[in-house]
Amino acid sequence: MRLKTKQAESPESATHPARRGSGSRRMRWRLLVSVALAAGAPVAATAQDARRPADAGARLVDAPALLSEVLRAALEGNPDIVDAALEVEVAREQVSEARSGLYPTIDLSSSFTRNVKPPISFLPAEFFGGEPGEYIQVRFGADNNWQLSIDAEQPLLDMRAVIGLGAADGLVQISREAARGRTQDAVTRVRIAFYDLLLAREEVRLIERSLARVQQVLSDTRAMQGAGLASEYDVLRLEVEVASLEPDLRRARNRHRSARRTLAVDLGLEPGAEIEAAGSLAEIDLDDVEANSAGNRDILALQGVAATDEAGTRSLMERGVRGRADVRQLAVSERLRLAELRLEQVEYLPKVYAFGSYGLSAQHDGAPKFFGSSQERTESRLVGLRVTIPLFSGLSRDARIDQRRATLRRIRSQSQAAVDRAQAELLDLLGQVQEARSRASAQHLAVAQASRGFEIAAARYREGTGSRFEQTDAEVALRRSEFNYARAVYDYLSARARLDLASGRVPFVDVGAAGVPLG
Repeated sequence: MRLKTKQAESPESATHPARRGSGSRRMRWRLLVSVALAAGAPVAATAQDARRPADAGARLVDAPALLSEVLRAALEGNPDIVDAALEVEVAREQVSEARSGLYPTIDLSSSFTRNVKPPISFLPAEFFGGEPGEYIQVRFGADNNWQLSIDAEQPLLDMRAVIGLGAADGLVQISREAARGRTQDAVTRVRIAFYDLLLAREEVRLIERSLARVQQVLSDTRAMQGAGLASEYDVLRLEVEVASLEPDLRRARNRHRSARRTLAVDLGLEPGAEIEAAGSLAEIDLDDVEANSAGNRDILALQGVAATDEAGTRSLMERGVRGRADVRQLAVSERLRLAELRLEQVEYLPKVYAFGSYGLSAQHDGAPKFFGSSQERTESRLVGLRVTIPLFSGLSRDARIDQRRATLRRIRSQSQAAVDRAQAELLDLLGQVQEARSRASAQHLAVAQASRGFEIAAARYREGTGSRFEQTDAEVALRRSEFNYARAVYDYLSARARLDLASGRVPFVDVGAAGVPLG
């Protein structure tokens, strides 16, 4: 026996089912079809691929670059800085993901089933007036089965979503501080690489000058030997000096080229590019800034932390610790750990959701027709509230709460340890800055004295009252004092750069060229 409902249909209605029913039903039907098609349509990507900024440092290759120009180029092209900015962008999108927990969720599902052989069930014949003990075969379902449903759910009370949104905002803050710290590290690394380049070039210059001096003296001594005024030993001594200076010059030039390439890499330039730095360590006057060249004035102007005496040390310690990126990250991490604790605690609270559903189904025999005719379709609608109250979870929630509390205590201990380390580092760097500054002043005086000594020794040798050894020793002393002064200035500038980093006042990141805070 086959249970089946038949209904008379006109040819026109069978061919055009959309013409049947009221106008509102037709509009609703078209809306459902549109939603179904939109659900299956591909979504066009609108976000652009993250691209590395143009190499702003490429223009610095052709001419000596100021330190300020190099730092600006590093902010645009340094790989670490670019990567840090992308991490912040990822964190922002995670906030958007967390915010979605406050919005309703709407799902659309649709299916079509073709019953190649519809299922058959056996029912007692007495249900249909037959004899007891007999069974009748009954077919359930039609050849074609269409289903469509739209389900919506809106959280009304879910504290996890609210607290999770706040935790995601904290994650953005951590990412920003991490990006700031990486930017500070990169800028400081570029500053020191710039100073390395100046020092390497100074070494080349001093060795070249020393070699030129010795070669000139060698030429004069050979002439004097021809006139019987100098011995062969004097000539051999100078030739040995020239032979020892030439490989030193080659090594210094190699270090200079390596320093140029290192700086180019930190600026994100192509491999093999070489940057030349403007300025000269040996000509820097730390006492009178205006007496310096433009390149040296630019170097001296880029100091995030002003020279501090003992009276200002306490203020620097307080401001420096508060400005450090690592200390700030730990402070935000402490708030995140507290949010994690709150997330576990709110698991004891009930959750309330509102939900609704709309369903559409159709069955018919014969050839498939999209959701059949109006007589072969049926609709369903429902709305409601759902309340979930946690009662018992095997004490796992209590264990997780205890874990979060222990983690919170741990991060607080780490924060205090970081503050102590920061204060110790600031004190050490202050001492290094002061020591390098004093050494530079002493070496500056030594250069003047050595230069005067070389002039006297050279004059004595020309007049015949001095020996060649005196002149050679004076030349060596002058070369050593000039390089020692350049090295002392390098140590001073490098210590100032590390002090800026340790106190969170890095030029072009936290403060401008004039020391004015940014942002």
